[in-house]
Amino acid sequence: MSGAGPLRITLVTHYYPAHRGGVERVAGQLAERLARAGVAKIDWHASDCDASPPAAPGLSATPAPGWNALERAMGVPYPLWSPAALRRLVRACSESDVVHLHDCLYFPNLVAFLAARRARRPVLVTQHIGHVPYRNPLLRAAHAAANRLLGGLVLGGADQVVFVSESVRAYFLERVRFRTPPLLIENGVDTGIFRPASAAERLERRAKLGIPAGKPLLLFVGRFVEKKGLGVLRELTGRIRNVHWLFAGWGPMDPAAWAQPNVSVLLRLGHEDLAALYQAADLLVLPSVGEGFPLSVQEAMACGTPALVGEDTAAGSPEAGDALLSERVGGDTAERWAARLQALLGSPEKLESLRPRVAAFAREHWSWERCVATYAELLRACAGPR
Repeated sequence: MSGAGPLRITLVTHYYPAHRGGVERVAGQLAERLARAGVAKIDWHASDCDASPPAAPGLSATPAPGWNALERAMGVPYPLWSPAALRRLVRACSESDVVHLHDCLYFPNLVAFLAARRARRPVLVTQHIGHVPYRNPLLRAAHAAANRLLGGLVLGGADQVVFVSESVRAYFLERVRFRTPPLLIENGVDTGIFRPASAAERLERRAKLGIPAGKPLLLFVGRFVEKKGLGVLRELTGRIRNVHWLFAGWGPMDPAAWAQPNVSVLLRLGHEDLAALYQAADLLVLPSVGEGFPLSVQEAMACGTPALVGEDTAAGSPEAGDALLSERVGGDTAERWAARLQALLGSPEKLESLRPRVAAFAREHWSWERCVATYAELLRACAGPR
């Protein structure tokens, strides 16, 4: 082990934040803030299919050449790395004070876990995702089996496991015997960027999008894939036509191909652009399944925009109570969600009155400062005397 000073951390994620997924964006925020605070010097290994983050004091990137065809063909984000990239990863893990993995199912994360165990290096795992009920029965069965096998191996063998939502923690508590009690640490939100807007600012945001002042704006942010509820949303855009639907994201199920006059699509947005969309919207609509607690929901609520999510997603943050709107996903989902949306849109004053409460909840519960301070303590505890 090294002497006193910043911890040497090997960080492993499937992608870098330029891929625009919630897991990698959270990992990036956490890594940047830990490095900036002088807690750690972080060597970040992730797939090279997107641009790596720029070098910063205490944070360096080691892009891994690999193969990302599964995501392009099936919407399954599971990159496979080259043998040379895996060898570099093994060497980095053996020289670290702590190895930090985000999620347990990715093959490079498994390699990193085994390398750390062989070198007797401590492992911290942040687990974002639980069960994903894929429509394809083979995918669904494969994912459930991987959760049992790799969850038991990686989560059960880690020195410390952190869950980002209560629902994911409850799922794995039934399936894994942990070495130490797992912790719940909800992700932070950058409230300097994602903040409520004044009435005048909201009107300005809507005008730039070409949305009339009195027309409801329903927003989706995320990957255009099955588990995010794109099939349900396609039906909803046809059932509810007296609103404008705005989709911000990317993926194989492109809403632009639906040829609906009340649908528009925006791609590759930065944080400031996303914040403007949340501020302009009347409601975030996310009928997704198999998630922890999506970053898009936290960002929308930090902007004061209410969110309608699936009941399983809402269970990830039970303390939100009625500040978070929920509806069941399954069976006649589109019919029930259409009825719920019509009821919400029929009482715009009630939806508007939620905005201050939603923003206050996000501000009180999702602090990056508190999140980073907790991780700093955990990483030091994992590393032990050096």
